[in-house]
Amino acid sequence: MKRTLMIKSIILVLILITTACYNKREEKTDYDNDMILIKQTIHNSIAWAKNKDLNLLYSVIADDTAFLEIHPDNSIVKGISEFREAEKFWMHPDFKAIRYEIKDLTIQISQCGTVAWWFCMLDDINEWKGQPANWENTRWTGVSEKRDGNWVIVQQHFSVAIQ
Repeated sequence: MKRTLMIKSIILVLILITTACYNKREEKTDYDNDMILIKQTIHNSIAWAKNKDLNLLYSVIADDTAFLEIHPDNSIVKGISEFREAEKFWMHPDFKAIRYEIKDLTIQISQCGTVAWWFCMLDDINEWKGQPANWENTRWTGVSEKRDGNWVIVQQHFSVAIQ
């Protein structure tokens, strides 16, 4: 009796999970449009620096304590508050964004259509006090989530291969 009840409960939970994911998938907007929006989110997370457009930056970064960013030097940024501390550097007159290039961007959208993960190679060319401050041939991976119809980055990791 207990075993039958447990099996029925497990089956019910599996049906609910499958249905929830299926329903979200049905509500999902056009896949091709989501791919365009995710790509734009990724680009905007770097492109904002050219004009120091913080509104653009914060429109594509998750505004919560769960945000996570890992840098090539293994420093870790936890939460939006720590992320905002970098404004002192980015907005300083001695920081100048020159250009960026994203190569081999690959994006995968979850079956439910609300999460995507991606990877690429990044050249982020900048100056600090007239000297190069670049991340070149940087591996960049990330996770984005669709929140209220907008794609935001919730986690990203940058690394450079040891030569």
